[in-house]
Amino acid sequence: MSTLAQDATIAAASIAAPAAAHRYLYLRLVKDVTTSTRLRRAGRTTAVALTVLVPTGVLAAQYANPTRIAWLAWPAFLWVALAAYLLMTLVALELPVRLTARTLRRRSRSTTIVPKQTPHALVVQQGHSGATSIMDDTNTRKAEDASSQLLRRRLVLARSVALLATGTAAATTGYGFHRSLGAPDVKVVPVALRRLHPSLDGMRITMASDLHLGPFFGRSHTARMVRMINDTSPDIVAIVGDLSDGSADDLATHAAPLTRLSSTHGAFFVTGNHDYRHDVDAWIATLADFRITTLRNTRALIKHGGGAIDLAGVTDVTGRQNHDAPDYDRALGNRDTSHPVVLLAHQPVQVHQAARHKVDLQLSGHTHGGAFFPGNLLVPLTQPLTAGLTTIDRTQLYVSRGVGASLPPIRVGAPPDITVIELRRQ
Repeated sequence: MSTLAQDATIAAASIAAPAAAHRYLYLRLVKDVTTSTRLRRAGRTTAVALTVLVPTGVLAAQYANPTRIAWLAWPAFLWVALAAYLLMTLVALELPVRLTARTLRRRSRSTTIVPKQTPHALVVQQGHSGATSIMDDTNTRKAEDASSQLLRRRLVLARSVALLATGTAAATTGYGFHRSLGAPDVKVVPVALRRLHPSLDGMRITMASDLHLGPFFGRSHTARMVRMINDTSPDIVAIVGDLSDGSADDLATHAAPLTRLSSTHGAFFVTGNHDYRHDVDAWIATLADFRITTLRNTRALIKHGGGAIDLAGVTDVTGRQNHDAPDYDRALGNRDTSHPVVLLAHQPVQVHQAARHKVDLQLSGHTHGGAFFPGNLLVPLTQPLTAGLTTIDRTQLYVSRGVGASLPPIRVGAPPDITVIELRRQ
């Protein structure tokens, strides 16, 4: 398929998916709950406007100056999050609603069945010529009353479902934004390493990943993160990828508080997949100005007391598309194996290569801990760990949930975190 055809397919999908979603929302939240022509017309107009808003906001957030499109990104992604939970709630209620509606129809039909006429009724019909028409009118009114009652009950059911879905979605989205944009948790995780020198017992590596500087996370977010990192008294600071969702020209001022990071042996950075959406070299140069060292398929020997560790870093797997592929041999080869090595790699899936190179500990981000349902179900399809600490082929892997968030910026059940890795002798 040609590039032009691929772009056309993506463009068509970016409109078709929101259009289908908004049509479903219109049916369940507007058409099913009102018989007003005016309200239904307003609902259709709103659905069309929101269908256009979603892809416009998404594209603007990815390609425009994030500091200039916040006015568009906020309503677009607030609605994306709200619509996602509306859809999930309504789909979950679809089966019970249909079963309830079927029960209502059955009850309605049972009330409109004309009872079998008694012999007395036959006599009345024979003796009075108007009796039959009177009975027909009575049955018609009963049928109309039953039909009207069924309509009222269906409206009550549809409105109840719409209110339940809207309340659930609004509450969940509000909580998700509050948790995502609020202060991250600080976690202390002890990790035992083989060959760790006694003088390094208790060394603290404070890691933060996935800042995602952009329309939702700016300078104040960075400054708060820096204060919280410094409060942990780190020996090493590790920023494990996805620094921004924009260019260094646009967002350098939002990253500037990183200059105030304080640690015994310095701050280090490795690239993430989002960092390659813009000029990654410009960001690396900017971080150098902020006294942050980028481990670009390289390593640094950290000497502490009488011991040492190798702190290595590899580029993200998406760097292959930018001629910046991860090079494990370069980052990890020909090292002194008498002391342990800690690898910074943005994606947890890189642990398989790390294990082949006998890495003691890999620190990663990328997953956001699943961020929100159903993300927690999707992450395991591509990554070996969603969050926390595990061991894969004798290499320990720790995955942080990150301090920022991608789009939409919500977190439900996966709070942001700054993690202090305390190295311990095994």
